[in-house]
Amino acid sequence: MIRDATVNDIPEIRAMIRELAAYERAAEQAVATEEQLRAALFGEHPAAFASIAEDDDTGEAMGYALWFPRFSTWTGTRGMHLEDLYIRPQARGAGHGKALLAALAATCRRNGYDRFEWWVLDWNTPAVEFYTSLGAELLDEWKVCRLSGAPLAELAARAPAVGVASAGA
Repeated sequence: MIRDATVNDIPEIRAMIRELAAYERAAEQAVATEEQLRAALFGEHPAAFASIAEDDDTGEAMGYALWFPRFSTWTGTRGMHLEDLYIRPQARGAGHGKALLAALAATCRRNGYDRFEWWVLDWNTPAVEFYTSLGAELLDEWKVCRLSGAPLAELAARAPAVGVASAGA
């Protein structure tokens, strides 16, 4: 069963985020708190949305998907960015991942989103094979760029004092 996450799912979502980070060899980077997740998912202006895959018999959370809307200047339309898709090891191969992706694809269609995009680590062969089996196109010519920590602070310090647009503008 796939359902929208509720505020009561926050501890379980946080636990699965940490499990995903450990699988991706970056456990120390998963520092989001329950309070941050609660505000991001259920605050006045949600930054993201989550769905839960549950075991039909026990109701136990077997995985989750977390996504947010994005915008394409080329198409002039919104799309969906899948930030996380995680299925617990004991539940892999049972259809939970495909069910979550199908539910998100249906959300895209319902909302008029014409793109559904996500990243996958190049060494994660099972995930790459799973995604391509569903028809996902791997965009090898694109590279992810990231500024964080000191480089982000250093670039921000170079911003002009006048005429800088805020994120909410």
